[in-house]
Amino acid sequence: MKARFRTLFISDCHLGSNGAQAEQLARILKHVECENVFLVGDIIDMWRLRQRWYWPDSHNTVLRRLLKMSHRGTRITYVPGNHDEAARQFCGLVFGGIRIAMDAVHETADGRRLLVTHGDKFDLVVQNSRLLSVAGAVGYEVLLKINRWYNGARKVVGLPYYSLSQAIKARVKSACTFISNFEQALVDEARRGGFDGVVCGHIHKAEMRSLSGVEYLNCGDWVESCTMLVEHDDGRIELIDGLAFLARHDAAKAMREGGDDDSRELVPAVAGEGDDAEDADPWLETGIAFRAVGVFSGAAK
Repeated sequence: MKARFRTLFISDCHLGSNGAQAEQLARILKHVECENVFLVGDIIDMWRLRQRWYWPDSHNTVLRRLLKMSHRGTRITYVPGNHDEAARQFCGLVFGGIRIAMDAVHETADGRRLLVTHGDKFDLVVQNSRLLSVAGAVGYEVLLKINRWYNGARKVVGLPYYSLSQAIKARVKSACTFISNFEQALVDEARRGGFDGVVCGHIHKAEMRSLSGVEYLNCGDWVESCTMLVEHDDGRIELIDGLAFLARHDAAKAMREGGDDDSRELVPAVAGEGDDAEDADPWLETGIAFRAVGVFSGAAK
């Protein structure tokens, strides 16, 4: 059974980089249905692909599932970020039913207007120093590799996952100041436009809170936190831990089947195999090749 949402917001998937949690994201897309999907930037990491081509089948599976959702009637809007800024030249066009827009406006079921933007336009480093921004992206990927080794060792001795990058952000004063300034700049932009809130990504820090009466809603990322924003049919916005969502799904399935789910739900490497057989729709052959517990939630008021 699929989870039903009115709207799904995801950002910072970084498909094309080896840090992308593409298998888990593909599973999420398989088990949800919604009227609207907003891809809030940095979906494809074109910066990384220019340096080194990396595109496993699981990354194709994500795109196939998005195309399938569009084919079945889901309205999908792609708002490019800085890592996929090359797509901005196609703003206003539609590919495979997916509309590309520089920014977007979403009206919730209860009538609130939300500005949807990646957020890099409010990052002074990205705007004023491209070289420094690229260097930061490379450094972040190195940190992710160290983080995987570190958490592999923690898992062996029975310790839980620990994010080095999030710990650094929380402890370095300049990083905290940057995040605070970034959030305030986005809220100020939303207020100037007469919006009730702003949905963004970019800084890989999932957040839902009200700043001076304007809702700040950050999707997080699909590199570490694996979070997404969803809108329910009554207009309520919730920030969901994707890995916890999958764990609950697996537990429910195991109970229904009376056995262990193990890894049977993992996305197969080849479309058309096993659980992924539905992804082999001929219409989708478009030539495009390109923590288990805890939910964060809150209602925007």
